[in-house]
Amino acid sequence: GVDRSVGVWSASFDATWEADVWGKFARGVEAADANLAANMLNYDAVLVTLTGDVAALYTSIRTLQERLDYARENVKLQTRALDLANSRFELGATSELDVQQAKGLVFNTKSLIPVYLLTLERAQNALSFLLGMPPSNLQTMLGSSRDIPAAPASIAVGIPADLLRRRPDVRAAEMAAAAQSANIGVSQADLYPSFALAGSLGLAGGTFSDLFDGGAVTGLITPFFQWNILNYGRIKNNVRVQDARFEQAVTSYQNTALAAAREVQDGLQGFLRTQEQVGHLDNAVIASARAAEIALEQYSQGATDYTRVLNSQTSLLQQQDTLTAARGQVVSNLVATYK
Repeated sequence: GVDRSVGVWSASFDATWEADVWGKFARGVEAADANLAANMLNYDAVLVTLTGDVAALYTSIRTLQERLDYARENVKLQTRALDLANSRFELGATSELDVQQAKGLVFNTKSLIPVYLLTLERAQNALSFLLGMPPSNLQTMLGSSRDIPAAPASIAVGIPADLLRRRPDVRAAEMAAAAQSANIGVSQADLYPSFALAGSLGLAGGTFSDLFDGGAVTGLITPFFQWNILNYGRIKNNVRVQDARFEQAVTSYQNTALAAAREVQDGLQGFLRTQEQVGHLDNAVIASARAAEIALEQYSQGATDYTRVLNSQTSLLQQQDTLTAARGQVVSNLVATYK
């Protein structure tokens, strides 16, 4: 006859607070901040790479356009020589050999034009992809200008250490090493006991209406500590793992800094040396153009054979093409330096 059921209404708020005696949570926050910084710097590094690739592709497009223009100009020049060889052959002043040599040179130069066009179209498609637009819209952006971007005669690079610090990939590797260093502290804190307080504050009563009485307030506070002393072997091994990962992160940071220093030096040296090359090639093109003009004039007067015309025009095309490629390389090396 005894009522064995009891009804209890309760509402409470429970909380636990652990004292950061060994710096576990502080080191965890430090690791999280460093990881956030590393991710932001990796994002910046992607933007730098994207911007550099866009600049390099744009330079390649202008370089290919100029090489294409030179090829078409040489076709016109060589066609004049072919017409002259035909005229001299019809007059009996020379053999058919000159005509066939002239034709071979013209068609060989014409064969370069489709190759340049194909390479140019592929470069434009690649640039459109990087810019996130259809290839047809790129033509409007490129406009009618076909000049290779002009590079300054000199650039200011500043102190090498500061130059490397501006690279987001180097700083991201540094932040990754810092985050892993903080993770060592987090794992080491597990070797020691943790101290915490657990508390509860609420209302309790036999009925729902009792929850609003003054005596319905209840509370509890309990201190406790936890020490995983029986798991020392596992915890120590975890510390060793974190330490090994830190050494790996430091080595990665050092390799990134060394690679950055090499890339900077490669870019600077390439920029300076290709500028010297362009200076010499400018003089070579001027001399080759004059030689081709003289050879064609002498051939028209019968003072020389067609071999000199052939050699001078072939040399002119090669020198112009090499000069254009070198001018584009100057800008590419400058882009690589800034990148």
